[in-house]
Amino acid sequence: MGVESGMDIFEEMQVLLPILFVVVLGIILFGAAKGVGEWSRNNGEPLRSVPSRIVSKRTQVKFHHHHDDSMSHHHSDTAYYATFEFEGGNRLEFKVSGREYGQLAEGDRGHLSYQGTRYKGFERQPDSGLRRVSRG
Repeated sequence: MGVESGMDIFEEMQVLLPILFVVVLGIILFGAAKGVGEWSRNNGEPLRSVPSRIVSKRTQVKFHHHHDDSMSHHHSDTAYYATFEFEGGNRLEFKVSGREYGQLAEGDRGHLSYQGTRYKGFERQPDSGLRRVSRG
């Protein structure tokens, strides 16, 4: 019983490992094809610049925790997003760099430039309602 059950495990592994390899390879290829498809669609879209207003900002933090031997490693990644509202009321959310995120403020008005799902920039309008100093 002991030797036969050991051989059964090896025979099962000879079948399972190639299947597992094909599944993992399929997932990787699917992700790559999806990324290339989005990149291609974005490149086919016209560059648009439209009047808009920043209605919200958010961050998404992902924490990573790794154990190596007796050592523990922590790492985090932060993704930054801004939501823009157009004159008709439609909204789009874009992933932006940390630097852009820091320079954008909710309520800012200006022209959003984008190509497909790709954020290209935001040119803020000067505020015409700046403080007026009354003299008198």
